[in-house]
Amino acid sequence: MKAEIEDLQRSFGEVHLFPENTDDLWHLHHLITPGCLVYATTLRSIEGSQDKIRPEKQEKRPVRLGIRVEDVEFHEYSIRLRVFGVIESGVDTGSHHTLNLEPGYEISVIKTWTGNDLDRIDRAVKGSAAEAIHILTIEEGEAELYRVQSYGPRLVWSFAAGSGKTAEVSSREEFSEAVVSQVSSITGPLVIAGPGFVKEEIIARFKRKNPSRSAPLVTGDTRAGGRRAVQEVIGQGILEKLSGDLQLAREVTCLDELMRRIGKDEPVAYGIQAVRDATGCGAVQTLLVADTLLRDPEAADTIRKAEEMRSEVVVFSSRFEPGERLIGLGGIAALLRYAIA
Repeated sequence: MKAEIEDLQRSFGEVHLFPENTDDLWHLHHLITPGCLVYATTLRSIEGSQDKIRPEKQEKRPVRLGIRVEDVEFHEYSIRLRVFGVIESGVDTGSHHTLNLEPGYEISVIKTWTGNDLDRIDRAVKGSAAEAIHILTIEEGEAELYRVQSYGPRLVWSFAAGSGKTAEVSSREEFSEAVVSQVSSITGPLVIAGPGFVKEEIIARFKRKNPSRSAPLVTGDTRAGGRRAVQEVIGQGILEKLSGDLQLAREVTCLDELMRRIGKDEPVAYGIQAVRDATGCGAVQTLLVADTLLRDPEAADTIRKAEEMRSEVVVFSSRFEPGERLIGLGGIAALLRYAIA
């Protein structure tokens, strides 16, 4: 993403944003919140005297509108962000309109920006300069390829070997060749991970087939394959070394620490009321909150108070397993500095 931040007055002001890919739309989904004002050029039907006679011939023309946002929807597979609201500036003031934002669609957003908002913009800008990271997970007869997005890993390909009806190849040699052929087209950083020695065969074959490849190739030893292997790789800090992006790894380590503390009855709080009470006491060391709660008034107020208390705030993606597990605990939790009654 490209971004230009105007001079903010007490955190309020205008930020120009230019999304370049699906990850950027995901970031915008959290940056554009109900009540903010979004300016964009969009298509709008322009009515005239002829239009009233033949409404099916209404012409849509590009116009610059300011939309007071009511709701936002992220559509991952259509690569689109839909912004609903009421026109506050431009033609047809007072009417409802929907902005269909796609990569390459420049907008301006006016709102009060939080520290998390500005951190997210910084992540998005830095992420645009890096090539996408892929993680290939391997276990006996099974391979899965994931692309690491800002909101978590996305499965893009899977393959199986064996003798069953669903098997795609029958021999280990064919399996290795099929997997290596699939991932040889990846030009960016690649992680090959899994348990046992099968992945070592894949890595050796991959290197022989791609002797001039310059992008990083990293091996990860995990206890399992598939999506669990991806989470292990992220928890090991491999992505941080490849891209410098700490966010997904931070989600894994914070959730692991939360569950460890719960298991050992160490100082934690989870659920909105318990976390609010802990925040009021100044006991919160790290606040964990799922992105699904960012627009909840109680959660937003708790985040603001935690930031005022110099607590660390980690926002979890609801599309990544740690975020899903956090939602199961109420969507918000805290690692505490000390136990409270």
